[in-house]
Amino acid sequence: MSIIKKVAAINDISGVGRCSLTVIIPTLSTMGVQVCPVPTAVLSAHTGYTDFVMSDLTEFIPSALKHYEKLKMNFDCVYTGFLGSIEQIDYCLDFFNAFPDALKVVDPVMGDDGKCYATYNDTMCRELKKLVSKADVITPNLTEAAILLEEEYPSQLSSAMAKSWLAKLSIMGAKTVVITSVPMIDKGIYNIGYDKERNAYWKVKISEVPFHCSGTGDMFASVLVGGLLKGDSLPIAMNRATSFTELAVKTTYSYASQPLDGVMFEPCLSWLSGYQVLREFTNL
Repeated sequence: MSIIKKVAAINDISGVGRCSLTVIIPTLSTMGVQVCPVPTAVLSAHTGYTDFVMSDLTEFIPSALKHYEKLKMNFDCVYTGFLGSIEQIDYCLDFFNAFPDALKVVDPVMGDDGKCYATYNDTMCRELKKLVSKADVITPNLTEAAILLEEEYPSQLSSAMAKSWLAKLSIMGAKTVVITSVPMIDKGIYNIGYDKERNAYWKVKISEVPFHCSGTGDMFASVLVGGLLKGDSLPIAMNRATSFTELAVKTTYSYASQPLDGVMFEPCLSWLSGYQVLREFTNL
């Protein structure tokens, strides 16, 4: 058995604007995890840019799976992100079925700031629940959690409501649920998580920065996945992911980088390879 964990990362790749696979690959690689990209689409730039060019790769996904099965390939994790069609959801389920022992991670990329992305509709969001139901780990942001639960998007959550949402999401199937960037009633913003097997709820506070850029969700989920694959407990993995994402956002802000360019993580990778843990974490 290889000491290097191997992840099949099913996501899009954008040439300009750091997000998706251009964030996932270097982040997980720095953590000592081999990333095997399975692109769902290739974009000239991410969808925040106008007039971007996109090539759909839906039919590549089952072809790649057939090749991996022929090679008798084994993956320690199958990790899905941005999907461009209902067919891609079904093909991700095929990946899950083909590698039953792999950690199944779904970052249910559907929207942000209370709104769905332009590439998603009600049918896509509804069908994505099938993938979420088969996952071991899900990492929605607050908008995506609300969509999955068919709840109104809240301006903030109380501790009791946060626990309720986490538990309801876990009932869909995942053993581990993390909701990112949650405004809590105590005025802080937290990443919150639930470990169903231990019935334990956790929160890690985020230092607020007056800046928003693409790629932070992909970065957080990638570090979380890397930590879990390396044996971190959920609160330690959340701690590590929060700390690194915060460092990268602060670095991006300090250089006055344009938000559309995405999170400036490259100068921060040495921190990640050192495996420091800086944030405090507490029970939710």
